[in-house]
Parts: sequence; C-alpha cells; structure tokens
Amino acid sequence: MSKKIIVIGSTNMDMVVKTDHIPKPGETVLGGTFFMNPGGKGANQAVAVSRLGGDVTFVSKIGNDIFGKQSSKIFDDEGVDIGGIYAEDNSPSGIALITVDEKGENSIVVAPGANAFLDENNVRQAMEKYGDCEIMLLQLEIPIETVAYAIRYANHNHIQVILNPAPVNKSILPELGMVDIITPNVHEAATLAGQDITDMESAKEAAKKIKELGVKTVVITMGEKGALLYDAGEFQHIDAPAVEAVDTTAAGDVFNGALTVALAEGKSMKNAVSFACRCAAMAVTKMGAQNSIPHRNEIILTYFD
Repeated sequence: MSKKIIVIGSTNMDMVVKTDHIPKPGETVLGGTFFMNPGGKGANQAVAVSRLGGDVTFVSKIGNDIFGKQSSKIFDDEGVDIGGIYAEDNSPSGIALITVDEKGENSIVVAPGANAFLDENNVRQAMEKYGDCEIMLLQLEIPIETVAYAIRYANHNHIQVILNPAPVNKSILPELGMVDIITPNVHEAATLAGQDITDMESAKEAAKKIKELGVKTVVITMGEKGALLYDAGEFQHIDAPAVEAVDTTAAGDVFNGALTVALAEGKSMKNAVSFACRCAAMAVTKMGAQNSIPHRNEIILTYFD
C-alpha cells in the first residue's frame, strides 16, 4: 500500500511569454505566444504526485481572489486533497513571470503574494489534521521559517522529509541534519556546497559536502544529463531519456513529485530516481507548468528491484 504524502509549499499563477531568447539587462525583446498557467513549486509538485498515482494532501496559502479560487478548483479537479489550503484576505495570490526561449530554457521572477503568509500555525493545524501522512515534500518558495518548522515537526514525528531547495536559500542549512533526501539542481547544489560544479567529478564533490551537512541522501538533478544519486556512501549516475525540450519550467517539480510517489510505493532509491528522470523528461516536451505534468498511464517503466 502506498504511503500518504503531504506537500507543503507555494501556489502561483504563471504568466508565460515564449520568445527567441531571454533578455539581457536593459534589453527589450519582442515575444511571441503568451498564456497563463497554474503553477508554483508546491502546487506543481502536489499535482505531479496526484497525476502519477500518489495519495496527496497539499498545504498552501492563496489570495481571496480569482487566481486563488481558480487554483483551488484545479487542485480539487486533479484529485489533490485541499483541506490544508488557507485563504489570505490581506494579499493577492502569488504570481510568476516566466520567459521561455527557443531552446526551452527559462527565466522566472516570482511575486510571492499570499505564499509569504503561510506560517507555522497553518502547518501545525494541517499536520494535526493529517497526522497519518508518512512522507513530507517541501520547497523554498514559502517563508524559510515555515519550512524549518515543518522539517522539525516531521523529524519529531518520524515523517520522511524530501526537500527540494529551490529557490536556493542557505538559511535552511541548520535544518539539513533532519532532512532525509535533498534534491538540488546543479546551481542549487553549487550554492549549498560552496563550490563550482563543472563536470561529474565536481558534482560528486559537491554531493559529499552537502552530505556532510547531515542530509542522509543527496540527489543532484542535471537536466538532460539525468541525475547524480549519492546514497549509502555510493554514487550512481542515472541517465535521462533523450527528448527535444520545449519548456523546462516544471521539470524539477515533476522530478520531485515522481521521486516521492515512487518512494511512497516502496521503490529503491535508484529506481525512484530513474522514474523521476523519465517523468521530468516527458514534462519538458510540453509548454507550461502544470499543463506539462504527465499522468501515470503516460509513463512506461519497468522496475528492477
């Protein structure tokens, strides 16, 4: 039986412009297609967990506005338990301004809005209500104090913690000793480790340094190169399927949601990371954040446990 999952994090409305290249400072670029898409790292990961077959509750804060109402309906339609979503009357819902270039790379600016008001009381209330969850998935688009509290709460109650340290914030370092699995990308891993990552060997050195901060397992996501797993003192490089990238916006969120689902189903770390790489690769072949998240029946995978 699959373990119950709780995702605590952000909800945004993404405003996306497709253009030839991402503007340099002071440069104006004439863009192409514009569209709005529900997003936010927490929301994306919660939807990914649900679409990939996980039993998920989402804890977040939205504005009492049209974006917030739309987001709640989307979560409900996606099969995400929304009993942990709170409305904030004094702030609009969060938004993200996203530019996507012709190679599928992106540049993102986030205005947190109501996400900035998700606090310890909200987390405690949700955790008391959903005390049977066994895995907690977190990111860093909500106040760092709230994330730190959630990690401490989970650790005290023997709940497995998966932390996606994005956007990277070194203020979370004191809590890393209570984190079971951390999933930085190359940039985030370099920041946490305090060194450059230029190849696989430097990625391994960074993983070792992050492990020394107390994290049990380190997974560095490397885009088209797959992921580097450092677990139980051993390194494993797990390839990603070769695809033509259209938009990488939610790839990391899909990776984390897929990883969490696979672990909740009792898969090994290696197979969980492999599953996550496949799901993330499929996501980058479509435009948008939640629009690009695959469903379980789209993923073809054989486990070798």
